[in-house]
Amino acid sequence: MTTESVFTGLKVLDASSFIAGPAAATVLSDFGADVIKIEPPGTGDPQRRLSSVPPSPQAQANYSWHLANRNKRGMVLNLKSPAAVEVLERLVEWADVVITNFPHGTREKLHLGYEEVSGWNPRVIYADLTGFGDTGPDARQPGFDLTAFWSRSGLLASTRDAGAPPTVPVWGSGDYTTAIAIYAAITTALYHRERTGQGADVGTSLLATGVWATGTLVAGALADGTPFELHDRKAPANPLINPYRTADDEWFMLVASPPHWPGLTRAIGRPELLEDPRFADIEGVIENAAALSELLDAEFRARPFAHWKDALGRERVTYSLIQTPEEAAQDPQLRANDIVVPLEGVSGLTETISSPVNLRGVPKVPAKRAPDLGEHNDEILAELGFGPAEIAELRAWGAVPGTTGTEGPQ
Repeated sequence: MTTESVFTGLKVLDASSFIAGPAAATVLSDFGADVIKIEPPGTGDPQRRLSSVPPSPQAQANYSWHLANRNKRGMVLNLKSPAAVEVLERLVEWADVVITNFPHGTREKLHLGYEEVSGWNPRVIYADLTGFGDTGPDARQPGFDLTAFWSRSGLLASTRDAGAPPTVPVWGSGDYTTAIAIYAAITTALYHRERTGQGADVGTSLLATGVWATGTLVAGALADGTPFELHDRKAPANPLINPYRTADDEWFMLVASPPHWPGLTRAIGRPELLEDPRFADIEGVIENAAALSELLDAEFRARPFAHWKDALGRERVTYSLIQTPEEAAQDPQLRANDIVVPLEGVSGLTETISSPVNLRGVPKVPAKRAPDLGEHNDEILAELGFGPAEIAELRAWGAVPGTTGTEGPQ
């Protein structure tokens, strides 16, 4: 039984690799879109190997592949073969949306440039992703999320404590953030097409989403604002927004505003602090940040997290336990809200992460495994109108995998 959803009947050609582009296609598939993913012959999308590359967690199942490519049909197509052009043209004519992240120049050589694609299908929504944007001195520079999203945007330089060197952030986090931006661009263009009948050329860059994520700090710089120094936990800019450690060695993040201050003093059993002139207003709190952070350190370090969970919760002071990814994976809140959902068809992997886009009352398609390399070649070629003799010729010319594993003449 097929689950009907928002994009049931929408056809998507995923001609992208690694994470951001494919993940955007996955969000569309979550809402019923029919997604065909094309990969090069040989080892396919490098994303297939990401789970085995350090520092990715070691596991039996290829979890990253299924996260970014579930619910798709898979096809191997050698875009470097002249014989593949007709297949690609028919795929584009079939599609409502085409997603690519080939670099400028390369995409045109592979017949995936916007001008050629829109010539084949004027109503198509063409969505592309770059590292650093379409123009400017670095437009053709390769970019990954660690470089374009994290490093170039100012985010990585700001995400560390005073005296600490830059570190390696969570790889892929910028890609998955950017995937939502691409998805938003696609859905905006689909609404535009619904109103006008016209296709569109949309996209974003890892740099653009990285700067958006760093928006408060970059916007402050645009306003010639004076930045604070890098965070120092023992002398923070604001001790009410700071991580603290408990007696049982748990860490939690406190995020309290001035209206929370009375409740916080009650939670730590120090209501007399309300009369302390050092902390009478936010200016005093900031001026005496080192003293207050030392005081809070001592109080929070004296009791276990379970105590503070009750005390802070009772006073409705905002905080959160700082969880490891392993702890987050077991958090019951994730399953209660369908953030973690069942995954069908993968040995050693029964769950995956749902996309963060939800329409209440509208079901998502149940998550099924990502395709094996070239799994749906014959099925898709037949749908596109290629007969057995034509498919055999495509194999002979190396446009699609041959039955003997040879690619034939080029």
